[in-house]
Parts: sequence; structure tokens; C-alpha cells
Amino acid sequence: MNRPEVVSQQEWQAARDALLVKEKEYTRALDALAAERRRLPMVKLDAGKYTFTAPDGSAASLTDLFDGQQQLVIYHFMLEPGQDSICGGCATLTDNFDSRSQPHLAARHTRLILMARAPQSEIDVLRERFGWLLPWYSSYGTTFNDDMGLNGLFGISVLLRDGSEVFRSYFTTGRGVDRLRLDFNLLDLTPYGRQEQWEDSPDGWPQDPTMMWLRLRDEY
Repeated sequence: MNRPEVVSQQEWQAARDALLVKEKEYTRALDALAAERRRLPMVKLDAGKYTFTAPDGSAASLTDLFDGQQQLVIYHFMLEPGQDSICGGCATLTDNFDSRSQPHLAARHTRLILMARAPQSEIDVLRERFGWLLPWYSSYGTTFNDDMGLNGLFGISVLLRDGSEVFRSYFTTGRGVDRLRLDFNLLDLTPYGRQEQWEDSPDGWPQDPTMMWLRLRDEY
């Protein structure tokens, strides 16, 4: 194994302290970005335009998605009607969410849900297979995904409710979704990292093509 240099505890602490300076700079930069994100202009949505299907099969309006909260985070799962494959990225990300209750988000008047364009009957198949508990709504038969500019992709939308009015405040996709993944964030702390080819790692470190190591949870 081509390991990094092995040093004394004192030398390790000095190197760790030097890295900590950079980590704190990064944390402050993230805080500054979050401050800008809180000040992004918003787009008002037509709250009466959409009728979604709730996990129990009932009809749900856009404001119903909030379940009484003021803020809503939606993960747009890549599952189209009749799709005969499962998006490994979406499925493994969803594995990071293991609870129907969200007490800490709720304490800040916020709710997290999944949404897909597929009908609930097809969503139910995945929910039962993997045991996912997070509330999962269907936008089947609506233009919601198109109006959010998803173009068949995954992403995160953030909405704000003010009374009966709903506003879209934020959207991200690609690497921007990594922040929701406990698994990736924990791996980023380890010596091997995610073990993907794009990473800058020591020579000889194990690396695979990006995301190709991931499997559905019942296929490992």
C-alpha cells in the first residue's frame, strides 16, 4: 500500500492544525454562500395549477406538500412512468433518508419529500422493495417537472410557503446534491475517499470510474 508518510503524533498534529486552517476558511466560504442563497430572488408558483398524488393515494395540492410547514425541500427522483430501470444514484441517495418523521427539520418549519413523475403504483414497488419511509409524492399527469426545468434529470427544489402563496427559492442538481448524502460526506473524511477516478489521491490508491461502484442496496 502506497500510504502517506507515517509520522509522530506531534508531527501529525501540526499537519492536522495546518489543514484545519483551510477547513475553517472553507466553512466560512460555505456560510457566505448560504447567506447569498437566503437572499436569492424567488419565483411565485401557481398553487392551484397542480394536483399531486400523496403516498396514501389521495390527491394533494402544492400547499398540501408542505404538511403545514413553511419550507419544503423536494428531491426529484428520476422515475418516469413505465420506466423499467432504477436510477442507482437516486436510489442510493434515498438510502440516506431512513425516517418518516423529521423532528429537527420540523422544528425549523421545514419538510423533506421525494417526488417522481411515475404514478404511485410504480413508486409503491420501489418503496416496498427498499423499505423507504420518506414521504414520496407523484407528479404524474402534471407539468410540475417540466415547469421546474428538470428535463428528465434529478435535482433538489426548495419552496417557501407564505400563507396560500408558494415560491420557488432554490434549485440544484449534479454535485450540488452531494450535500444530502451522508455516505459521500463520510467517505470524503477517509484516507481512500470515494475511491473514484476524478479524485486527487495518492498514487496506487483504489479508484473506480465515477459512481460505477454503487449498487442497489439489495444487490451488494
